[in-house]
Amino acid sequence: MGYIHCCGALHKTRSYCLVPQENFRLCELDVLKKCPVCGHFVVQLTRVSIDDKISTVRKINAKAKKFFQSLQKFILYEEVPPKTPRFGQGTFYLYYNEFGVKKRCYSNLSTLKIGLYENKNLNNLPSF
Repeated sequence: MGYIHCCGALHKTRSYCLVPQENFRLCELDVLKKCPVCGHFVVQLTRVSIDDKISTVRKINAKAKKFFQSLQKFILYEEVPPKTPRFGQGTFYLYYNEFGVKKRCYSNLSTLKIGLYENKNLNNLPSF
């Protein structure tokens, strides 16, 4: 899974491995179907030459669709990231608040004042 920088953020894309052209070791195509911010269709071709020089070609919207259709015949396979199982994540939830009273509503978390205590003799003014 690749990433394309669009609208000030990195967005996950579908990555395809292409047949390397002459004088290139690696060709990879990243396709962003729709940017969540601007809605553009973005295609980026990244190539690595034999001299380890990287070149990129980036197209947007109508030009990107034509560019992607012209490169579809060179696609070898789609790069799929491996699925990793999620271990070590518990389902523990504390049903009591800081006073030892059972919580009645999950949406009242903003009213909790954990770590706060009342001190009547506290002066916030600095002493000189």
